Amino acid sequence: MSNEGRELYTVGEVADLLGLHVRTVRNYVREGRLKAVRIGKQYRISREDFEALTSHPAPATGEAPAVGEARGPHLEVSSIVQIDAIGPDAASRLANLVTATAQSPRDSPAALRVQTVYDKERARMKIVILGDAATTADLLQLVDGVLGPDNGMGTVDRG
Repeated sequence: MSNEGRELYTVGEVADLLGLHVRTVRNYVREGRLKAVRIGKQYRISREDFEALTSHPAPATGEAPAVGEARGPHLEVSSIVQIDAIGPDAASRLANLVTATAQSPRDSPAALRVQTVYDKERARMKIVILGDAATTADLLQLVDGVLGPDNGMGTVDRG
């Protein structure tokens, strides 16, 4: 198959393009973070699904950046923030805040992806952040500021 107009990628090709391990890409597929079709015993990822994951156009395999489009190394940060002893109301407010912040317009062209999970039994919240280093750092500073000792957001009423 020619590289021009390439519409389907293997898991290995996507891993190479993203600088990830093949197992990580397979986990993305199994978790539903990356859509793929199964052909025989192998997954194939469409150009559209690749672009949806990365928020960037997919290059044809082996394709170099076009003239005037030279890119530096791609940097993406994955962060997992665990917050213990947080009540459901505070967790909901924090989830809304970080989600809205991730979706707000910014100077950086890179998308910031955020996922939140709250475990009511343990009064624990996890925030998963994927994005460029500077934008992720800004969001982490926001979370740190919101959870500061003076606002009472990090405590659970136990009685």
